[in-house]
Formats: sequence, C-alpha cells, structure tokens
Amino acid sequence: MNDFEILTRSAVDVIESSELRKRLAHAASKHAKLRVKFGMDPSSPDLHVGHSVQLLRLRAMQQAGHQIVLIVGDATAMVGDPSGRNKLRPQLSREDVERNLVTYQEQAARVLDMSRTEVHRNSEWFDTMRFEDVLRLAGKATVARMLERDTFEKRMQAGEAIGVHEFLYPLMQGWDSVMIRSDVEIGGTDQLFNLLVGRELQEKEGQAPQICLTFPLINGLDGRKMSKSYGNSIGLTESAGEMFGKVMSLGDDVMRTWFTLLTDLPEAEIAALLAGHPRAAKARLGEELAAFYHGREAGRAASAAFDRVFRDRELPSDIPEVEHAWPSDGVPLAVLCRDLGLAPSSSEARRTIEQGGVKLAGEVQRDPKFVVHRPSAPLLVQFGKRKLVRVH
Repeated sequence: MNDFEILTRSAVDVIESSELRKRLAHAASKHAKLRVKFGMDPSSPDLHVGHSVQLLRLRAMQQAGHQIVLIVGDATAMVGDPSGRNKLRPQLSREDVERNLVTYQEQAARVLDMSRTEVHRNSEWFDTMRFEDVLRLAGKATVARMLERDTFEKRMQAGEAIGVHEFLYPLMQGWDSVMIRSDVEIGGTDQLFNLLVGRELQEKEGQAPQICLTFPLINGLDGRKMSKSYGNSIGLTESAGEMFGKVMSLGDDVMRTWFTLLTDLPEAEIAALLAGHPRAAKARLGEELAAFYHGREAGRAASAAFDRVFRDRELPSDIPEVEHAWPSDGVPLAVLCRDLGLAPSSSEARRTIEQGGVKLAGEVQRDPKFVVHRPSAPLLVQFGKRKLVRVH
C-alpha cells in the first residue's frame, strides 16, 4: 500500500483527501516528513485496545517515515473532553492527571517507537498563558460555532448544564495543532469537531490547515462502549492469555471490524478467514492480538493454553490462590466475585451469575445472593470462561 492507503485504511472522515494526496506527494518529492498529530488526555490510568485503533495507524505512518507527534493533554484533561457527554463532566485535578500520566507513555510504547516519537505535554504552552491570552484564544470562535457540536445542542434541548469551560476544550485541542504545526491529525469519530477547530485555528494563524482523519470507535466485548468500568475491555498491559481468552468471547458479528481496525492483516486474508469457521477466525484474531503485544510465541502459547482448558476441559496449572477475609456470616456470591477481582462491580457479577456464568467447585450457581462461607479447603471459583481462582 502507498502512504495514502496506509494512513486512511478504515478511516471514516478524510478532510480533505485531495489535500492529503498533495501533501504526501510534496513530502515525498522533498524527502520530508509529515507531522502527524495524536492527542491523548490522561483522564484514566489505563489504555485499552479501543485506544489502539488510532495508535496503529500512527505506527504504520511512523514505519513509512513520517513524524508522529504525541500530545499528552495534561492541561486539556483538567477541562475534560465534552465529546459524547450528556452531563457536565467533573474536572480533574492536577494530581489526578499526574497519577494517570505515569502509565500513559509506557502503554503507548507498546505500539509506537517512542525513540522516534515527538512528545509534548500541552501544559508547555497553556501554563505560560496569561488571562488575556486565554481571552484572545476564546475570541477566535463564536458561541454559535460551539453550539454546532451535536452534544451541546442535545444537552441544551434537554435542559442539561453546559459549563463555560467546556467551550474552551475544542479551542485548546485546536491550539495544540497550531503550536506543533501539525500536517495531519488523527482521532476517533467523536473527535471530528475538535479536529476541525484545529484546522480553522491554523488557517487564522497563517498555517496550512491540517488534514483531519477520524476512525471508528470499537465497542467492548459485550457490545457496549468499551470501558474498563464496564469490565468489557482488553487492556494493553493484559497477559497474552487474557487477551486471547477475551477475544474468544466476542460476538461473530464484530470480528470484521476488530480484524480491520486492530490488525494489519490484508483485506483478502481477513475475508478468507471470515468465510471459514467462526471459531477458527476468532482464534486467529486472538492470536494476532496477543502476538502483537507479547510476541508470536506468546500468541501461539495463549491459543494452545485456551484449547487445553476450554476445548479439552483441562484446568490450568497456574490458577491463582487468594486468601480472603471471611466475615463470620459469610459473603454473598456477587460480592465475593467483586472482592476477588473477577468482576469490576457487584452488579456486573450479579448479571454474570444469573446468566449461569459462575461455577463454585465446578457447579453452576445462579443465585447472586448465595452465601459462601470460609471453605475448609481452597474453593475453585470460575467466573465466565476464562477467570479462575482458588479462594481460602
């Protein structure tokens, strides 16, 4: 594939494609690099594979010789991105942001070559702004323009509060583009408004406007928005076995999207896999994902281990053992699953139990309120198809 095809694979919006082709051709003739921008707000401590959709496009462009510019939005994170929000978003403190920043670059490094990546915190320029500078930036957009964002329009119609500071977010993200003179900015489909504001600000500052590329957002394992709080995500730092096992629980209908967005397999090979048996295709997807983050051998090992446990009905040899602080009157099963870290919340545990997804000592238990007492010997708890623990 040429650079245009690499950069726009699976893109939803390309604004403007003709400009992108011209800029790529100019860069090639001058042996120059395009500056490709991607911003990440450290609003939570962990990244999942949903975040990697854009990171993988950046990686492909990096391998093609272009300059990736990663903006760590420590200043914008304190405002909070209003994209997709129907409620006033709480503002993060500087301390919250700093805690979340600890793992961000480490996790991005699992996809990008950080030695070839230009990294900026946007506090580099926002912390030096005086109030009059903020007013000058705010004067570069109108309220009418901000209200074109569908999220704001819906919130106004519903009588929901909109903070004045939320209007500043797209201006801040757009100003990042001015400060690093980006040629291209990549984001999810929910970021299009913010990306276009960057393009407008660059024009007002006499710069060539960046090309805006958006990519689909992928849903989580249960079909809802991918979120760690829902327990439906695959974290970039999870083990190869966990990654593989979670992929095997995917619905067949989303495999094409995951193959296209999360792997570099050619379209023809993806089509051939999907034309075959769904389980074989899903196993290949799980192996590709695990191999990308942990190496090809680890991907194969995860596939083999999954087959041993769930196809051949063997138990793994490395089931973790946990000592639990048992109250004298026992613990409801849903609470126990939450406390053991098998589910992110009691409500999520309750749903899985009621659906027959939890076994105690090999027997299905469908009552979330079933009281479990301290066992005389380690008790095997199986949550879903992949999570096992012996508790005592």
